[in-house]
Amino acid sequence: MPVIAVFEPALCCNTGVCGEDVDKSLVTFTADMAWLTGQDATITRHNLANDPLAFARIPAVKGFLEVAGSDGLPLVLVDGVTVLTGRYPTRAELARWAGIDAPVVIPAGAVDLGLSDTASSGCRGSGQSDCC
Repeated sequence: MPVIAVFEPALCCNTGVCGEDVDKSLVTFTADMAWLTGQDATITRHNLANDPLAFARIPAVKGFLEVAGSDGLPLVLVDGVTVLTGRYPTRAELARWAGIDAPVVIPAGAVDLGLSDTASSGCRGSGQSDCC
């Protein structure tokens, strides 16, 4: 299974989910990371304030910081290859990089019109080959 490594800017704590003004993207990413770990995927998270040696010992990360600076973080590597910079990955991206099939989540209150691959009826879900 691929190894995902996330390198974050300096945060107040390891997750950044602390204090009075919590960034929603950090809350979402923390939950997505917990979900991914529950799928037996390998993911590490490195905070510049708490784990600066991780940033210095990996050439791709060190080079990124030299060019983009900490303003370019977060940086996401998969098996040592840069796959994302400047924002946190979505659950779907994490699942794809880890080689996991992520369930499609339909937001609360949304109506499934049967147009997705997961629909139980409709064009794709009905097994008809002459439509769509």
